[in-house]
Amino acid sequence: MKPEVIPAAELESRVKTAKEKLDAHAYETVQWHFHDSTGSPFWLEKKRELKFDPLKEVKNFDDIKKFPEFEDEWLRGGPIDRWVPKGLAGQPVYVFETGGTTGIPKSRMVVTDHWTDYENFSDTLPDKYFPRGANWLMLGPSGPRRLRLAVEHLCQHRGGICFCVDLDPRWVVKLIKKGWMEHLEAYKDHCIDQALTVLEAGHDVKCMFTTPKLLDALCQALEKKGKSFADTGITGIFSGGTEFTPQFTRFCVEEYFGGPPEESGIYMTPTYGNTLMGLACSKPVSKEEGYKISYYAPQPRAVVEVVEFDNYNQPVGYGESGRVKLTTLTKEFFVPGFMERDEGEREQPYAAYPWDGVSGVKPWRGIASSTTVGVY
Repeated sequence: MKPEVIPAAELESRVKTAKEKLDAHAYETVQWHFHDSTGSPFWLEKKRELKFDPLKEVKNFDDIKKFPEFEDEWLRGGPIDRWVPKGLAGQPVYVFETGGTTGIPKSRMVVTDHWTDYENFSDTLPDKYFPRGANWLMLGPSGPRRLRLAVEHLCQHRGGICFCVDLDPRWVVKLIKKGWMEHLEAYKDHCIDQALTVLEAGHDVKCMFTTPKLLDALCQALEKKGKSFADTGITGIFSGGTEFTPQFTRFCVEEYFGGPPEESGIYMTPTYGNTLMGLACSKPVSKEEGYKISYYAPQPRAVVEVVEFDNYNQPVGYGESGRVKLTTLTKEFFVPGFMERDEGEREQPYAAYPWDGVSGVKPWRGIASSTTVGVY
């Protein structure tokens, strides 16, 4: 599948409309989170420390820069209900964790954001390869992470039943840090065995979520059985992680799948996301563009900017490298200027997503040599 191409004037019009929608959404979100009747205890308390009045001085998205850099330590520890907006009081609350391989994990409260994010993402999936009513396999991290519940909801939203494996990424990180590679391989085999058991049990699974490393391990396990990925019957793969590279994508398409979707009948869409942002979709990936992967945040609910390494309020030029900056704008959660642990290149808007994107995502150079990534 190739990206939609439209005349420059039409693209310019879509970019302008998207910017206007984002400005209005940013204003409404700040009004909600900082009004005494609807805001969360955290932001209402933080308002007293600010050198400006968000209710009066944030009129558009650019005004979000007036907030100080968001500190991820604010998300570590409780009480978690300090993040629950008064306007949502009394509703059932989920807690999802991100990070936390050592020490206290970062936590995010959620009411229905994960459902909304994945319902919106569902609209981007081609029904030809992700059939409505099809059953899914969730081969990824479980436990207190939102992925398991979110993928299950995506499956149910599309009319199917989701089968899940049990995977604890914190244990994987500990194995890596201890150098217990034999144990690591055994645990990976354990997770893949769970997946193979589901796929061989006659449940007619047609779609799946997985990560690049687990997809690679699954394909290798199938080859040892004398089978190919096509033998699973899966036609749609939704995958994500910084380990997603053009090289890996090319290998999957050309070696594991047997060609592009038009020939193999297998479609894979990369995504870039986390507990704070939701899901950034990718432009359709093609051989003609060197399997380049460009991601676009789910505006206006979340915005990704690629900014200078030494000035987080200054975007880099198109095609230039910078650090990834995230702003989350929902009624449940407001995060202004969160500096991700990733970097990449700033990409031009395009027809389906008329706002800036990011490509070449990889660990931020400031921590790349001191962190464990791609554990899935």
